[in-house]
Amino acid sequence: MRLIKSAVVASLVAFPVMAAAQSAEVAIEARQGYMELLAINMGQLSGMAKGDIAYDEGAASTAAANIATLTNYTVPSLFVAGSADGEAEESRALPAIWQKPEEFAQRFASLREAATGAPEAVMGGQANVGPALQKLGGACKACHDDFRKPE
Repeated sequence: MRLIKSAVVASLVAFPVMAAAQSAEVAIEARQGYMELLAINMGQLSGMAKGDIAYDEGAASTAAANIATLTNYTVPSLFVAGSADGEAEESRALPAIWQKPEEFAQRFASLREAATGAPEAVMGGQANVGPALQKLGGACKACHDDFRKPE
């Protein structure tokens, strides 16, 4: 009986640790999926800006609208404790995210601001894609420079 009680107590003590690890893994997977969605749409705009993909006003506007929609998600909530580089596998999130949470949130807000109006900005010809893409890319880069471990 004592052995059973010990096993139950040990499992209850370990449960929060396992749940926290799972939460970090789920958060990392979610934010990587989020970033992949951004990358797919940014890639489409980039291809059009470079001329590698034929300019298609509808497709450009849709890609920019997808980015604008994605920026309405509260991404900083996916950066949970224990999910930084060195704390969890597959993470490139730097500890600065947790050390400077207001600055991190502001960088994400800057991406949201850059995405505002992007669906309309990319319309009217290939020449309009580059400036909108630079604005979006600059916001991404500003965050990655300080908050993501380089590859």
